[in-house]
Amino acid sequence: MVRILLLITLFFGVIQAQETIFNEESNLTTDPLELKIQSFLSAKSYEANKAFIEAVFDPKSAYYTNERVDAVKVIETLKENGLLDLFFERPRVVKLDFKTNGSPIFFVKLMSDTLASMGYYKYVTTASKRDASEFVWSINLTSEYATDPLLLQQELAKRGCSIVDIQRKSAQEWSYLVDISHARLHVAKLQANYQVVLKRLLYEQWLDVSSIRELHFESKSRNRWYPYIAFFDTSMHLLKVIKKDFITKKMDIEIPKGAYYIKISDMYTLKNLKDQLILLPKGSR
Repeated sequence: MVRILLLITLFFGVIQAQETIFNEESNLTTDPLELKIQSFLSAKSYEANKAFIEAVFDPKSAYYTNERVDAVKVIETLKENGLLDLFFERPRVVKLDFKTNGSPIFFVKLMSDTLASMGYYKYVTTASKRDASEFVWSINLTSEYATDPLLLQQELAKRGCSIVDIQRKSAQEWSYLVDISHARLHVAKLQANYQVVLKRLLYEQWLDVSSIRELHFESKSRNRWYPYIAFFDTSMHLLKVIKKDFITKKMDIEIPKGAYYIKISDMYTLKNLKDQLILLPKGSR
């Protein structure tokens, strides 16, 4: 008799457990927008603010672009309503993955410039890999807060880029899919007969030379400039390098066919440039 009672108890216990699992699974959402919102918040924060979240994300259709969740807009709404916490209690290592289907060399240059414009100069490349569908550049940086996706989007927009998707793996791990199909370096564009004065260079200088044919250089007397000039096309493929292993005060160079960008530096150290470099672009194309 005791054995029968135990079997009945066990049977109903199994049934109850199965019902509990079924009920829990039935509460799981498959809505892409809800899943994206949940991914940006802790489980505790999401449950505590669920009713408020449903209100601020109404109508849901406003958060889709081409049938895809607009991750940047989701982030913007969460941030505007005080739901997105990007700060840490102490500095931590932040892991960032940047993905694209464009030119790897150009992409790394774009992202490096973008990060620098946001004040991120010290980071470590942890991986860079390419397959048939995409290129991924992974970095680690130490910060008191996670990179602000909205600020990142603003800086990328200056370079003709846009964030297609954002994934938050944890508070310290973020992944960005970036469209660079219309990308350009955020640099000054030289125009024929408009003189440009470069003050003392602390970093290599990048300029857009897509509209000129020639470039005249004058180096001020205090400089000891050993020119290092490199030309690149729109995808950052190196086209030509000009190097002078002697101090140069004046120089004229012809812009190579297909050149879009120029990098101006010194063969040895930019400390050789203590004064101005004067540039005079010539000829239009």
